[in-house]
Amino acid sequence: MLEKNNLIVFSHLRWDLVYQRPQHIISRIAKAYNVLYVEEPVFSDLKKGVEMSLDKSGVIVITPILNKNDKERATITLAHLLELLLMSLNFSSYSFWYYTPTAYSFTKHLHPSTIIYDCIDELSTSKNTSVDLLELESELIAASSVVFTSCRSLYNLKKRENIHYFPDSVDKQHFSKARLLQAGVSDQLNIPFHRFGFFGVIDEQFDANLLRDVARKRPSWQFIIIGPVINIDEEVLPRDTNIHYLGAKQYEELPVYISSWDVAFLPLACNEFTRYTSPTKTAECLTAGKPVISTAIEDVVDSYADLGLVHIVNDAEEFIQSGETLLIPPSSASLDKVDAYLNGNTWDRTSQEMQRLIADSLKGKVSAI
Repeated sequence: MLEKNNLIVFSHLRWDLVYQRPQHIISRIAKAYNVLYVEEPVFSDLKKGVEMSLDKSGVIVITPILNKNDKERATITLAHLLELLLMSLNFSSYSFWYYTPTAYSFTKHLHPSTIIYDCIDELSTSKNTSVDLLELESELIAASSVVFTSCRSLYNLKKRENIHYFPDSVDKQHFSKARLLQAGVSDQLNIPFHRFGFFGVIDEQFDANLLRDVARKRPSWQFIIIGPVINIDEEVLPRDTNIHYLGAKQYEELPVYISSWDVAFLPLACNEFTRYTSPTKTAECLTAGKPVISTAIEDVVDSYADLGLVHIVNDAEEFIQSGETLLIPPSSASLDKVDAYLNGNTWDRTSQEMQRLIADSLKGKVSAI
């Protein structure tokens, strides 16, 4: 049996928070690599060191724990911890895969066989991005053998020879389960119909004002919100009797919840935070057999709305008009259209093609797509 190569992934996204692009791709790549998934550090006044856990996919999740008084020295401390980790695991040869340029600050002195950057965010649009981080990203892109982007707008922004566009894919086998009505779940069972559902991270991209306006104009419609609240004050979220926050759910549970929704909706604010984004959940909701309402996110418009697969709205009145139309269950013809469009767009295929490009880069064969 051939020995697996070593891959170290650096990510700003917690492995166990929300199952999304990094987890889909890296869990599949773990079949061919020994994978360490290094999260951003946790700061504590009680202990410091490294926590390790083994995911069922074979990915080893690494969480650095630093003293809260060491934030100013975090780069030096993380560099030392990583060096110790590589020595303890006897990793003499390895590749680096980045989801965050921040990690480049404590790893750029090392010598991986290859560097991969999967760019899923445009840093310049974030209010918390420093000039130093933008410079780090430029360094990282220049040093990378291969760069991937998750949406076409990001690809067009950063386009150069070694950048490749890989849109988010979908786990068809998983989400198509929602096309068959599943047994009810306790926290959703007593919510009346009609049900409009959303799942995902609730953060600064979430359009709380749109949800508030629609919920008040249509008090008989029920709005189900699934996911963790991150980086925003929960007080800004609308609270009405027809809005139901069910919290975070496991990835395995999602089809059960989605199955009894009438419509899936993506209330993402159209602002600088969402200019370069393409929600993974668009394809997931369509695969689940649900009609989808979305705000006018550029990549959703270009990839789905122009083909008539998603209804685009700009305000509460347009949302209500679309919602009333979509409360009629989708026809088999519309589901066939969705299936034809998404056919072949799988995480298996995406991860395999990424691995091919990485292998080619090691041979010096990567060319622009």
